[in-house]
Amino acid sequence: MTNQAPAQIQKDITDTVNAKVASMRQDGLALPKTYSPANALKSAFFAMTNGAGGNLLEKCTKESVANSLLDMVIQGLSPAKTQCYFVPYGNQLKMTRSYFGTQAVLKRLTEVYDVWANVIYEGDEFDIEIINGRETLKNHKTSFGNRDNAIIGAYCIIETEDDAQILTTMTKKEIDASWSQAKTKNVQNKFPQEMAKRTVINRAAKAFINTSDDSDLLIEAINNTTSNEYEDTDEIKKAEIIDEIHEKANTEVLEPTPLAEKKVVADEDVEVADDLADASDPVEDVDPYA
Repeated sequence: MTNQAPAQIQKDITDTVNAKVASMRQDGLALPKTYSPANALKSAFFAMTNGAGGNLLEKCTKESVANSLLDMVIQGLSPAKTQCYFVPYGNQLKMTRSYFGTQAVLKRLTEVYDVWANVIYEGDEFDIEIINGRETLKNHKTSFGNRDNAIIGAYCIIETEDDAQILTTMTKKEIDASWSQAKTKNVQNKFPQEMAKRTVINRAAKAFINTSDDSDLLIEAINNTTSNEYEDTDEIKKAEIIDEIHEKANTEVLEPTPLAEKKVVADEDVEVADDLADASDPVEDVDPYA
């Protein structure tokens, strides 16, 4: 990445991240009271330089490292708590949340009191009903032995501050469709239960995240990290819009203008989309539930 000494690289990146966080705090960003950005950054640098993927500070651009760390701090995450990990795509570093991290981030949203997810296995008894137009869990009965059976779906319950429980369900076909868009595939095969939980939590969170009164900086960081896991996010959005237009009317389809990717730290020498598509470095499979 650079000929600078590792200690100087870490200091430069840390100074950049801390300066941005200080500015964001003045703009209304509130970090968890017990969260220490300094400790989280130390844990992150240790993870980046001592993982199975080698020294990521040497492989990735300083700008992408700074952006990954900034997203981590804004969301109040720490690698020491296995809430996030760092994945290289070519020379671009991306931060990804673990199952624990996704839960922790959602609990930071003002309206969310608790959030949990369960997997539905073949042989389970699972019933839902519609009450007042809202999908509601009626019954889920399982047994320990069913965990060795095939996964047939998953569901997430978000409990709000006013004691309401909002249910989101996904069939295995819907989960597979989401996984097919992911940049990494092996991790779903190795850890299907936890990845299914995280997938349905991400689906359930959409309404809360994008209608939340919380800081726009926090919401943007959450969305950025979620999109890190998927290929050609803008192209997927375009395809969804086009499909919707086809369904509603038999008219000429006009493709929307691609959404511009927002970056916290500019990297004018790198075309991010091309690098992600052409990434040649192997991606380490990390246990999202470890």
